[in-house]
Amino acid sequence: MIDKESPIPMYYQLQEMLRKLIESGDLKPGDPIPSERELSEQHDISRMTIRQALTNLVNEGLLTRSKGRGTFVAEEKIEQPLMKLTGFSEDMRLRGIEPGSRLIQFDTVKAGDNVAKYLEIDPGTKVYQISRLRLGDGAPMAYETSFLRMDGLLLKETDLQGSLYALIEATLNKKIARARQTIEPSFATEDEAELLTVETGSPVLLLERITRFDDGTVFEYVKSAYRGDRYKFIADMQR
Repeated sequence: MIDKESPIPMYYQLQEMLRKLIESGDLKPGDPIPSERELSEQHDISRMTIRQALTNLVNEGLLTRSKGRGTFVAEEKIEQPLMKLTGFSEDMRLRGIEPGSRLIQFDTVKAGDNVAKYLEIDPGTKVYQISRLRLGDGAPMAYETSFLRMDGLLLKETDLQGSLYALIEATLNKKIARARQTIEPSFATEDEAELLTVETGSPVLLLERITRFDDGTVFEYVKSAYRGDRYKFIADMQR
């Protein structure tokens, strides 16, 4: 129970109490956490105190908030190696997870200055713009928007349900060889939160990737927002 006479802040006591329940397995991935009102009544402390403890655990990735449903123990995070170039579908299958996609937007657009710079083409050149919600075992994992050079590539909506990388290599008879990727922490926008079924402001990992064929040609610029409660990126290093 919460010791109100302790010099340790009450939010921290509750936070560590929940942490121990999660680490011991008494609370398992996917288990619901009692509501702020229930915890407030149970421990006779303010809802503001409860909210601070839960928010800290959400930010750590131990809990996750689902819009309209409540707060839950986070599922185990998927480890994404930083040194290996794979597409989303390939990566999910390597982990025994069934990949899926929900197409949000598929258009031919004129490349703006930034997209043109990344794709190494002239501004105004037509490119494919593809926005997809990426799924793992049916659950939202990431929201990504890709811009693809159209050079010899003819795409239709039905092509976008599976692995885009596999399709591109087969269609163009070229090998996808390397990419430059940046990662930074951020918070889910209202639109991202709705698609990823998290609360607005929840932690996300923003990725930007420029991908090249083995002949050095850029073919893709992609921006993605990955759920911070489901992903962690790892790198093996040597001195």
